[in-house]
Amino acid sequence: MTDRPRLVLDPIAADPEIGRWLSAFEEVRRDTLEVVREIPESAIDRDPGDGGDTFGTVLYHVALIEIDWVFTDALDRQDEISLDLFPYDDREGDGHLTPVMGETMAQHLERLSTTRELVLRELRAMSSEDYHRVHAREEIDVSADWVVFHLIDHEVEHRVGLSRLRDLLG
Repeated sequence: MTDRPRLVLDPIAADPEIGRWLSAFEEVRRDTLEVVREIPESAIDRDPGDGGDTFGTVLYHVALIEIDWVFTDALDRQDEISLDLFPYDDREGDGHLTPVMGETMAQHLERLSTTRELVLRELRAMSSEDYHRVHAREEIDVSADWVVFHLIDHEVEHRVGLSRLRDLLG
């Protein structure tokens, strides 16, 4: 028998369904980090010249959206989102992502890691009932299961953008 890749979603939470979704969530992050590893430190704040966002801005946005959807919408605990970790709003008044400049790749990676640890800790602790419970919010009704789905989709979309930006900037 040879060593070969094992392509499965092993549960990473007590509840197997939640655990498989979280395993997929982690798989997406591993793929994102593969792209990020190919980005030189000197390119983190480089203007792509096409009106798009910098690497640093996108990485900040991915982390902020992750913690915001989980802590605000799934848990109703937005007051626990650290302003030290997230000092900037997600978007400017015109709807564009808030530019995040002057941070190192290590700072962005640490924010992504810290955010993921906090989010996984909360989601792993949920019962199946809590994971599927629909929460009525001011403008939407949302469940944690949909939030995880959305965050997977969101990160994949931004990973495609990061890959395009990496290729554009060489």
